[in-house]
Amino acid sequence: MVWGLLFLLFVFIEIITVNLVTIWFACGAIVSLFVSMFTDSVAIQVIVFIIVSIISLLLTKPIVKKLKANKFEPTNSDRFIGKSGDVVKKITPKERGEVKVLGTIWTATSDETLEVGDSIVVEKIDGVKLIVKKEEK
Repeated sequence: MVWGLLFLLFVFIEIITVNLVTIWFACGAIVSLFVSMFTDSVAIQVIVFIIVSIISLLLTKPIVKKLKANKFEPTNSDRFIGKSGDVVKKITPKERGEVKVLGTIWTATSDETLEVGDSIVVEKIDGVKLIVKKEEK
């Protein structure tokens, strides 16, 4: 009876949560419910519960990982990464400057000093500013 209630509890928790949280324990509880029909030993039932829960977790983890993989969805601003541009306001490691990339003026930072007119490449975007480096020619 306890295993049946635990099974229902785990399934209920699984239904109300967005992520897979208790499905493995529900599997262990249902198998332990069947085991309890053949033995009165609580120790054996608990051991079966633990083993089945762990096995079901290990077997389904790769599948769940693939299903939940966060696929990178580029945004409009991501198109600037890797693009070339020009410095329009001097940039120093301690002071932001401005760059023009694809016809748009952006605030930019860099680990090196870049003078007006220097060619740059966008390494990444941090909030609303570009992280740039001097373009190798």
